[in-house]
Amino acid sequence: MAIRVAVDAMGGDDAPGAVIEGTLRAVRAARGTMEVVLYGPKERLRQELRGATAEGLRIVDAPEVIEMGDMPVAAVRSKPRSSVLVGLSEHKQGRTDAFISAGNTGATVAASLFSLGRLPGVVRPAMPTCYPTVKGVCLVLDIGSNMDSKAEHLLQFARLGAAYCRTLLAVDEPTVGLLSVGEEPAKGNELVKAAHALFSHAPDLRFVGNIEGRDILHHGADVVVCDGFIGNVVLKLGESIATAIPDMVRQELRCMDVSAEVAHVMEDVFSKVAQRFNSEQYGGGVPLLGVDGTVFIMHGRSSASAIGRCIRMASQAATLGMRAALESALRTHVTTP
Repeated sequence: MAIRVAVDAMGGDDAPGAVIEGTLRAVRAARGTMEVVLYGPKERLRQELRGATAEGLRIVDAPEVIEMGDMPVAAVRSKPRSSVLVGLSEHKQGRTDAFISAGNTGATVAASLFSLGRLPGVVRPAMPTCYPTVKGVCLVLDIGSNMDSKAEHLLQFARLGAAYCRTLLAVDEPTVGLLSVGEEPAKGNELVKAAHALFSHAPDLRFVGNIEGRDILHHGADVVVCDGFIGNVVLKLGESIATAIPDMVRQELRCMDVSAEVAHVMEDVFSKVAQRFNSEQYGGGVPLLGVDGTVFIMHGRSSASAIGRCIRMASQAATLGMRAALESALRTHVTTP
């Protein structure tokens, strides 16, 4: 049976155009092995399609739209027929195997919790991102869904991240590091010190201790755990590298007496390095780990290419049983608030 991916057609700065274009690319490339369901105002989506068709593509009417500027909780409560709520409701009912949205992140998180609920034992869902390193990628979480966390929440993030690493990144025994300002257990704020004590006594984790910001790019651990405030700073720093490094290289080249050919090669090399920090290289979206479903959230500025990649990644996550793997990792480790 083909994997069924639900897509919020109205989510994103360039919706529904970019979403439809990315969806068509993904479903055509799948050649019958994947079904994609677009949720949004049916007539508007049909107009945007302009007669374009693809095997496995269908539309479900969802006449209301949660805008990027809407207050998340209020929007979820006042727009029950929105593309986000209808799509997540059908995912809950088992009519689709995964759900993605590039819309209002806060609303998507709130709607996911409202419609799907949490996996058993989960207190706070978390969002991870793949971060480039000298040895491939590491997973950093949380990157923004929890600005204020407790030590118990960080421990749960570690378990969710390790399970995701095993399932989607094919790392058999992922190492886990706690992001801090020093390697010693006594370094860090009260949250990090309390989390270190919990991590140290968790037999199911390959805890390597505290790691510092400078260790991330050197692959200090397969999974790097932090609260959402710090994680979002790390994420945005990485995003800036993708644009700043090429500019810095060009500035230096203008000051050097090198041939145009050499300059071109150097620019090309550094541009490729900078591209490692482009989130589209790792699927275009991030999973919301801990909800009772398979949900991926994308940046509002996501391109058609990124949307197509995220659809394929969501399909892969459903195929590999991401939700079941997360539930298994948490089954014997129930956390209380």
